[in-house]
Amino acid sequence: MADVKYDAVVIGSGITGGWAAKELTEKGLNTLVLEAGRPIEPDTDFVEHVPAWQVRFRGLGDRKGTAAQQPIQRECYACDEWASKFFVNDTENPYITDPDKPFMWIRGRQVGGRSIMWGRQSYRLSDLDFEANVREGIAADWPIRCKDIAPWYDYVEDFVGVTGQNEGLPQLPDGKFLPPMEMNCAEMVVKDAIAKHFSGERLMTIGRAAVLTQRHNGRAPCHYCGPCHRGCSTRSYFSSLNATLPVALATGKLTVRPHSVVHSLIFDSKARRVSGVRVIDGQSLKALEFHGRVVFLCASTLESTRILLNSATSEFPNGLGNSSGELGHNLMDHIMGGGAAGRIEGNENRVDFGNRPNGIYIPRFRNVKQKYPGFVRGYGFQGGGGRQDWSRGITMAGFGPEFKRVLRQPGPWMFSFYGFGECLPNHANFVELDKEKVDAWGVHVLKIHCAFRENEKAILQDMAITAAEMLSAAGAHEIEPFIEDNAPGLTIHEMGTARMGQDPKTSVLNPFNQLHDAKNLFITDGSAMVSSSCVNPSLTYMALTARACDHSVGLMKRGEI
Repeated sequence: MADVKYDAVVIGSGITGGWAAKELTEKGLNTLVLEAGRPIEPDTDFVEHVPAWQVRFRGLGDRKGTAAQQPIQRECYACDEWASKFFVNDTENPYITDPDKPFMWIRGRQVGGRSIMWGRQSYRLSDLDFEANVREGIAADWPIRCKDIAPWYDYVEDFVGVTGQNEGLPQLPDGKFLPPMEMNCAEMVVKDAIAKHFSGERLMTIGRAAVLTQRHNGRAPCHYCGPCHRGCSTRSYFSSLNATLPVALATGKLTVRPHSVVHSLIFDSKARRVSGVRVIDGQSLKALEFHGRVVFLCASTLESTRILLNSATSEFPNGLGNSSGELGHNLMDHIMGGGAAGRIEGNENRVDFGNRPNGIYIPRFRNVKQKYPGFVRGYGFQGGGGRQDWSRGITMAGFGPEFKRVLRQPGPWMFSFYGFGECLPNHANFVELDKEKVDAWGVHVLKIHCAFRENEKAILQDMAITAAEMLSAAGAHEIEPFIEDNAPGLTIHEMGTARMGQDPKTSVLNPFNQLHDAKNLFITDGSAMVSSSCVNPSLTYMALTARACDHSVGLMKRGEI
């Protein structure tokens, strides 16, 4: 194949890869995006309006076919009969994990990556997060603070379109929001009770979501159809396929190459730079190379780290850029699954209209104003209220026409809180390459070692207690606290493994997401995170990407890379 050199090569087309493509092409760079999976055709692949009776297995899935090939992916609620095509085949994409301490790696390989089926919750980190490690003497210090990234949060929100409500909380910085979605009557009951009983400590607001509530940047507002993980034909929720990649393509400077499985990076030891990318064609299995002046590695936390580990050289025998020994270490995922549910009396004459693609949010309140003795860091709640539907009949006694008549009517109002908590960075949570096992394209797979420890488990316990407290304050009945035993990975917020830092001896990337050991390589996905906060991280990934792109182009113009 003829050697074509691009100004920039971007590996991955998901949330961060799409942003890199947009920013670099708009700044004039001829850019190649390499995507491991297939192209997506929204007209046929997005099936959010297809009812269960029109799909082959009536929404239950093919237990002998697709489901059998996706035992790990099926642990994610979104991997249903409609959307399973957006998740990887586990038999083709194996990895190794301890059966007693499993890590559930949820992946999407197609143009758009997991941005097609992500949860869209979009929150900013605060200085409570950026300063936590150094304040507590845990792991390494973030090399940036709110003032460094705040303009880029603004920039990203301006383009994405995030619905939300400003609340003036230091632990949850406000943003540039589209009009907020409305809470329903049950949610207002709980919101008012929290304001009354926990004033100054806890607050309930509407979720901040990358879903449009009005026309924005040529995209239509959401019409509340509900199953966002199946795609969005109106482009109302943000994804790289809906937003960033179309803008990049419109510049005429973007080439997207699907079916391009990145094997490793090519390191020029004399020039101290990455000179190219080795690729296995996903269909022909032929080995290819692509070259660029600057490379953005945006393949997702574990895939990016896998590529670096697989790019070992004589100088970097434990992975490219691993002079610090931190590459692969400090893997984090939010702990989730503590909370409570209950029945909210009243409002029997009211029902929800449509399927709001968003819920409520209770920002972190532990270890904010004063130290809590049970654990460090904290958690937030997502959740919401709604009326029970006919499925409540599974646990009800009844028979015949009268039973059917009852189930045709909406049931009582229910409300649930579901917690998401911070996972501490820990050197013992790490990934490495397995020397024997390879995937369907001959690339060595990861061996993942990760477990939640005592601090995370204490957070989980507290979630159930405080959720029940708030429901009790709201006068809820039949309150049921719960604590789920979810393995790391299932929150799908994996991060760390190539952290940023000021000191090359303790970090992999510098404050602008450049590899310390190769200045023309930028890594802007979740692998760059130094701590996990307790909020959904994707907005931070996008802001870091836009910031790094701006920095890289400045360096290129000055001839420094």
